[in-house]
Amino acid sequence: MAGVKLLGFWASSFAYRVIWTLKLKGINYEYIEEDLRNKSHLLLHHNPVHKKVPVLIHGDKAVAESLVILEYIEETWPENPLLPTDAYERAMARFWINFGESKVECHFFQFFKSAAGEEQEKAIKETVEILKIIEEQSLGDKKFSEEAIGLVDIALGWLAYWFEGQEEAVGTKLLNSTTFPRLHAWIQNFKQVPAIKENLPDRQKLRAHSKRFRRV
Repeated sequence: MAGVKLLGFWASSFAYRVIWTLKLKGINYEYIEEDLRNKSHLLLHHNPVHKKVPVLIHGDKAVAESLVILEYIEETWPENPLLPTDAYERAMARFWINFGESKVECHFFQFFKSAAGEEQEKAIKETVEILKIIEEQSLGDKKFSEEAIGLVDIALGWLAYWFEGQEEAVGTKLLNSTTFPRLHAWIQNFKQVPAIKENLPDRQKLRAHSKRFRRV
């Protein structure tokens, strides 16, 4: 089998999506840490359009953008499938993955970067509405096992770890067991899956990074 390399950055939830998928699939790979202030020739060569991580290199082929990479891994290594076999269920999974990419990350980034006052109040309101949709319609009270986890969970997995750092940086707690009980339970279950639990960045280091990034 052609060798697999992953170009990533220690604090990137997008890179961790790929790490989790590779681990769940049992695929051996070489991880290469990127310095995003001094991007390597390897990164610029294999992702000349966006010049961002993650980038998966499989033999002489390079794939960029985390969700595109997840689809490539799923199709290239169909063992331990992370998408449903039923066509309708697979379509619904892609719907929620797209929802996460187009709605969740946009609104949550606005919340993360919002200034105190009217701007932050608006961002909080929009973020809470998105959380309600996820709570009631997407993840619900799903129970996890190594076999049950799927690409929807992986795509939204940053909520289980990175969002807490965002809340702390902003100084506002939105997601807890009282406000969103099913989503909170999903987060706790998700973080107990071995492939996830064993592959997370240092919490204190990540929180410090989030606070620095918010000031930029």
